[in-house]
Amino acid sequence: MKDVQIVYDAKQHCTALKKSKGKTVGMDCPYTGKGEEFSPTNLVESALGGCMLMAMGTYAIQHNIDLTGTKMDVHITATHKPIMRFDEVEVIVTMPEGISEKTGKRLERAAEGCPIKNSLAEGIPVRVKYLYNSYAKA
Repeated sequence: MKDVQIVYDAKQHCTALKKSKGKTVGMDCPYTGKGEEFSPTNLVESALGGCMLMAMGTYAIQHNIDLTGTKMDVHITATHKPIMRFDEVEVIVTMPEGISEKTGKRLERAAEGCPIKNSLAEGIPVRVKYLYNSYAKA
């Protein structure tokens, strides 16, 4: 079943619907629309960050690790030549306090399993930097 449907609402605004849940996300063009909703690029950034966090979360649940408060800042740069496309993705992950170096490396490996990251990596560099406030003693 195809679960996501996107409708053009007018004036550079679209609504995406997850049919099975009845949930919607509005989006518009930051250049020619109102710029009040997520842009399509923002949704790609959100999807990548969410995917990486959930991959880390799977490992965290299995190993009883609290990832509450982990943050990802994702920025996509684009090029307009010869056509508009993504050029590079930068991800900065701020880990919560109390994560040991050993655990942190395992969580980083888990994040590498994100299929969105791996799909982008085919032709677009995805640079990930992990920031640790303080390592716990292992």
